[in-house]
Amino acid sequence: MSLRNIAIIAHVDHGKTTLVDQLFRQSGTFRDNQRVEERAMDSNDLEKERGITILAKPTSVEWEGTRINIVDTPGHADFGGEVERILSMVDGVILLVDSSEGAMPQTKFVTGKALKLGLRPIVVVNKIDRPDERIQEVLDEVFDLFVSLDATDEQLDFPVLYASGRNGYANENPDLREGTLTPLFQKIVDHVPPPALEVDAPFSFLVTLLDRDNFLGRILTGRVQSGTVKVNQPIHALDMDGKVIETGRASKIMTFQGLDRVPTEEASAGDIISIAGLTVATVSNTIADTSVTEAIQAQPIDPPTLSMRFAVNDSPMAGREGTKVTSRMIRDRLEREAESNVAIKVTESEDKDSFEVAGRGELQLGVLIETMRREGFELGISRPRVLYREDENGNRTEPYETVVIDVDDEHSGTVVEKMALRKGEMTDMRPSGGGKTRITFSAPSRGLIGYHGEFLSDTRGTGIMNRLFEKYGPYRGPIEGRKNGVLISNGNGEAVAYALGPLEERGILFVSPGEALYEGMIIGENAKPEDLEVNPMKSKQLTNFRSTGKDDAIRLTPPKIMTLEQAIAYIDDDEMVEVTPKNIRIRKALLDPHERKKASRKKEAA
Repeated sequence: MSLRNIAIIAHVDHGKTTLVDQLFRQSGTFRDNQRVEERAMDSNDLEKERGITILAKPTSVEWEGTRINIVDTPGHADFGGEVERILSMVDGVILLVDSSEGAMPQTKFVTGKALKLGLRPIVVVNKIDRPDERIQEVLDEVFDLFVSLDATDEQLDFPVLYASGRNGYANENPDLREGTLTPLFQKIVDHVPPPALEVDAPFSFLVTLLDRDNFLGRILTGRVQSGTVKVNQPIHALDMDGKVIETGRASKIMTFQGLDRVPTEEASAGDIISIAGLTVATVSNTIADTSVTEAIQAQPIDPPTLSMRFAVNDSPMAGREGTKVTSRMIRDRLEREAESNVAIKVTESEDKDSFEVAGRGELQLGVLIETMRREGFELGISRPRVLYREDENGNRTEPYETVVIDVDDEHSGTVVEKMALRKGEMTDMRPSGGGKTRITFSAPSRGLIGYHGEFLSDTRGTGIMNRLFEKYGPYRGPIEGRKNGVLISNGNGEAVAYALGPLEERGILFVSPGEALYEGMIIGENAKPEDLEVNPMKSKQLTNFRSTGKDDAIRLTPPKIMTLEQAIAYIDDDEMVEVTPKNIRIRKALLDPHERKKASRKKEAA
């Protein structure tokens, strides 16, 4: 059977996972009467809730005697660590672009990586049935993008198909609105070369993805670079320098069929497979026959740009809602994450009670915290901070991002003004049709922390913001933080409606009556710039005089409930987010007011 290995590149929400669903159906991978969830490839709970792909997943379909291995890649730059490694497994890519939105920053990020590796893309303009489609302009944008990414003449001569993934058709004619995906299958077989690898050489395999299974232990996934591997064959793992780190046997070999891993007796060069049987080998190691001494070159990974402190929860409510609360449990979990996700780096603090976790961005670290929370962990999380470096002259540099913003024309002035406050420099502004404007900025990552929520409020929820790591550039000086102070509880107990009523006049509340509070917990936002300690537990004095007042029926505005990402973006340097399986609370890092005063005096003196 002939073989093709392809990856699908697309920006978030451009329809990649839906298109793969249709490829499954039309290749006969799913029976006609089989009940399959929509977006079957997004198998992780968080992926389903957020509608984004977080983990790269291989799958395969068979079409007219050809086996097509497809890798669904994340479109978000925060998960770029996955993308770079996956592209080394494939021989071709499908670049999927929305017929209205066109080529977006994350498309640029992954496409750049694919073109550097010499892959020749097939461009699929998706969602051509959109009323606001602008197919020709989008194709021109893709061509310009390829030119700006130094594509070769061969890569610029790309084939184009026009499709609707949801309706399951693709054609070479942009005016057709019917048919099947046969033209796409045919294009993959004709345009993507079969793997040009040595079948007769000794077995070698580069680990691209790492998974865990309760029964099989570590499952290492990648493409067989050369030779053949059989079940129980002796193998060893080499690090990037060719040093042997482990020897063992291939106790189980699995290939992909649709969404399932299927055991097989042997696999040969070009096949994307999973191997079980080793206990130490990890991502970017070479697994090979014991006669092989040279490691396969692995793709270098872009560096982390942001870090957060993950600490043991030390609030008065610690241990009440979670089952995993010790530093040892947190360390083991973070080390496991860093092992399978090469874009994350974990370092332990001197006091052994907290860990510095560095990653690619707020979304990536937010997904990790949310996953841990669902697993029963309790954590204290600090405000994200960027990782600075020094250039060759000893000057301080910081990470910059390219920010592409699509907004209604009426909101563009506000966005430009807010981005300027955050030290963003506008590099391009153009109308994108339909009363919208596309504005591009180069901005320090530091200034973008916490901006997304404000951006959505400023644009009435209609704006779309996309970010992409650009470079390390000169330090841009101080950036103004949050303007408002906070309301801090001055004791432990339950919030009382009688006390919260007057506090509403001071600002916005984050808690409702009956909620458990503790000293140092933040219960709202002050309307003024300074922090204010308040008593939200004060109850009405009971006397034997009958009240004629109207204060019996206190009506409170519903409190502002923050999501995890909003809370992390909201906090200041002296604050933390307490994350438990049931609640997200905001608190001061130092709960004791005297300790806080001491710390602020020290800071002023410094």
